[in-house]
Amino acid sequence: MTGFEVRHTASVEETERLGEALAPAVRAGDVLALSGPLGAGKTRFVAGLARGLAAAARVRSPTYTLVNEYPGRVPLVHLDLYRVARAELDGLGLEDHREAAALVVEWGEKLPAALRSDALTLEFEIVSEHERAVTAHAEGGRGSELLAAWRALATARTPASPTPARKGR
Repeated sequence: MTGFEVRHTASVEETERLGEALAPAVRAGDVLALSGPLGAGKTRFVAGLARGLAAAARVRSPTYTLVNEYPGRVPLVHLDLYRVARAELDGLGLEDHREAAALVVEWGEKLPAALRSDALTLEFEIVSEHERAVTAHAEGGRGSELLAAWRALATARTPASPTPARKGR
């Protein structure tokens, strides 16, 4: 199954709930490649995903640490490739991490093609100060299975945010 599916969020909390709602479909070995500009909601989505995977730790952007690991129902390895050159990727042990955890990679477009080919790709777009559009697509394999789970979320109603949206998505 190929194709794409777009979801819109109107607050930080809705972006987090979107990640949390996808968590039941995620398992060790999965790759989620996130792309989009700074402030588009990538880390907030990962915070919700981690919560849905029962990770107790507070999710922080791995921009400077490069890799953050969160134990949970499914271990989560959160990477940020913003400052990483493609030539440096081998030193991160991506395949080793993937064996035992789900990989969620910000600036996922820098991932090697072999990892992207089986990934669920999520593209974050800033629509307005509070609204974000998140487009999911996959080309095959496990990514397509995760896209099917994402599509199932499209039929579920995301509750309205109970609090005003915050900046710093």
